[in-house]
Amino acid sequence: MTGDRPALQLRQGPAATRILGVGSTQPDRVVTNDDLSEVMDTNDQWIRERVGIIERRFADKDELLVDMAVTAGAKALADAGTDPSEVDTVIVPNCTMPAPIPNAAGQVADRIGIKAAGAFDLNAACAGFCYGLGVASDLIRAGSAGKVLVIGAEKLTDVVDPQDRSTAIIFADGAGAALVGPSEQPGIGPVAWGSAGDLVDMIYMREHRYLFQEGQAVFRWATTQIAPIAMRAVELAGIQLSDVDVLIPHQANLRIVEAIAKRLRAKGAREDLVVADDIRYSGNTSSASIPIALDHMRAAGTVKSGDVVLLVGFGAGLSYAGQVIVCP
Repeated sequence: MTGDRPALQLRQGPAATRILGVGSTQPDRVVTNDDLSEVMDTNDQWIRERVGIIERRFADKDELLVDMAVTAGAKALADAGTDPSEVDTVIVPNCTMPAPIPNAAGQVADRIGIKAAGAFDLNAACAGFCYGLGVASDLIRAGSAGKVLVIGAEKLTDVVDPQDRSTAIIFADGAGAALVGPSEQPGIGPVAWGSAGDLVDMIYMREHRYLFQEGQAVFRWATTQIAPIAMRAVELAGIQLSDVDVLIPHQANLRIVEAIAKRLRAKGAREDLVVADDIRYSGNTSSASIPIALDHMRAAGTVKSGDVVLLVGFGAGLSYAGQVIVCP
């Protein structure tokens, strides 16, 4: 019977997607390098020279990851002029939910007013937002979703030893979001992703309580291995490095950010390439860092609607990703 039946033509989604709106939030509490020097053996000059951070934001005890995700997600919907009823899927990349059940996404969707949404968390750590954006785009293009809200959110102060200067000077809290929807013109390129499971001993949860990081090993890995991922993302998008207007790498460490930019310029990126340095005032917020930087740069006018933006997320140990987008 099947041999005589014509091939089924399954319904598919749109051929292209784009970011419709963005939003972010950070805690009110500003923690300077001088503040940290009062509780650990460090100082402002030492921190600036090694990681480039001037200040970061710490959430209060009663300010939860879900709270920040709700705020950032609602701002992205408002920016896009989209009612919550138009969204059918919510993805929350994160690695710092206090417990795996319940997930963040279902709670966030309900509080924003997105009822009966497909909702799931995604843990790719610092590459989480790029992973989430790639999944959202593919869900829409396959016809599985109409509009997808992607929210990178972290409360890293819950998992960082406040007296460990190898981590406490770097990590911070916050959330950033992007609403993804169908488009007549491509606005989100294919995601170039991968993992390095052999490097899990570089960053991990020590005794299931505090985040441990082998700083020098991570630095060497990131400064040599991430630029090729960025170039692969550009290749998959069908453009040249010289077409990229803005580079937004995960805000891990200013020296890492600058090293990646230098290598990309040597490979063909423009000398006037704008490079995100949000780490100076936001700290490392893992999966939230790229959307926070994007939102801040758009508000400041350093990235404009229509700009070609190269996103690069990376976390030594497991996941990394690169992706080209067009700024909304």
